Amino acid sequence: MPKRVLTGRVTSDKQDKTVTVLVSRRVMHPLYKKFIRRSKKYAAHDDTNQCREGDLVSIEECRPISKRKSWLVVQRNGETVARPAAYELLENIELGDEVTA
Repeated sequence: MPKRVLTGRVTSDKQDKTVTVLVSRRVMHPLYKKFIRRSKKYAAHDDTNQCREGDLVSIEECRPISKRKSWLVVQRNGETVARPAAYELLENIELGDEVTA
């Protein structure tokens, strides 16, 4: 199943390794047929603390990292961001595989 990728603007970078991303979308009103802006904030993992307030980022759905955080920053201002090493290992493990340390 493909992972969802959303694009939005960083609204807060005050937390360690976490950024708050505001994702806006346009929805047509069912009765009046006018486009309305709907927005939602997502907490995304930024392993290197590179993202600053106002940056345009792409976030990708991932495993839950904490209670609120299940998104990972994959692009910042059009440039690809390096993924955490531990995240890469977990992505390659299939269900039922033996894990060796």
